[in-house]
Amino acid sequence: MHAVAADAILVLHFLFVLFVTGGFALILAGAALRWSWIRARRFRSLHLVAILLVAAESLAGMACPLTLWEDALRRAVPQQASFVGRWISRLLYYDFPEWIFAMVYIAFALAVALAWRFVPPRQAAPGCSDTAATR
Repeated sequence: MHAVAADAILVLHFLFVLFVTGGFALILAGAALRWSWIRARRFRSLHLVAILLVAAESLAGMACPLTLWEDALRRAVPQQASFVGRWISRLLYYDFPEWIFAMVYIAFALAVALAWRFVPPRQAAPGCSDTAATR
């Protein structure tokens, strides 16, 4: 049970990283291809907050809560990781000094903030949600 929960957290962690990195790639591609949905304020706000949270954790010297939770579950039942767990771990985790990760996260957060400036989200009309503003 613990191994399944650890794998579920690992998949969630991977999806979070995919949202941050893939979201940035989609913002850049969408700006070039004139996709209107990449200017949705809700999407862009969530994206910016996600990378700012990662950068802030790194600057504070905090480990990612998802990593800590996954590690605790894996220690509870020491066994071989699942196929999914092994492959996603290889994609997510690298053995570099913490300061390198901090620099990468900060640089990425700055790039996302610059994208906010140069590819701004649209202004929501008063009383309208993002989806209503696109109609």
